[in-house]
Amino acid sequence: MKLTANEEYGLRCLVRIGYAGEGGSLTIPEMSQAEGVSPAYAAKILRVLRKGGFVKAARGKDGGYTLARPAEAIVIGDVMDALGGRIFESSFCDSHSGQAAICTRSVDCSVRSLWRAVQVAVDQVLSKATLRDLLQNEEEMNTWVRTIPGAKGLHSIQ
Repeated sequence: MKLTANEEYGLRCLVRIGYAGEGGSLTIPEMSQAEGVSPAYAAKILRVLRKGGFVKAARGKDGGYTLARPAEAIVIGDVMDALGGRIFESSFCDSHSGQAAICTRSVDCSVRSLWRAVQVAVDQVLSKATLRDLLQNEEEMNTWVRTIPGAKGLHSIQ
């Protein structure tokens, strides 16, 4: 499984705005330069974050994007849902039926059970993480990760 570019860059843009601090703002050109993406792509990502209620935009000389609420009130699971959705939704089987009208495994599917379990594990981690957590340095974040039940060995992932 891979994160989409929207999810990765969207989260990075949100973190970048978080680093600007309360009252700090970033313009699309500043975000584009800082994250190494085109201004059009930065604008697209920021539009999604704005529609999701994570950032707000101001026009004019002192305009730019700021956090819509405090960093500790922005849950990363919600951000990821807005940027790209979930790994497994209840409609997953309907959209992966192949050429048949109904998935041939719709009655007894071990794969569906696996994806549901993966989604539950992802939700458990992402529902605990806030933007405030991501504003820490990597060492501090590794310490936070080790507090997650079942996260044994995750701190050594590179």
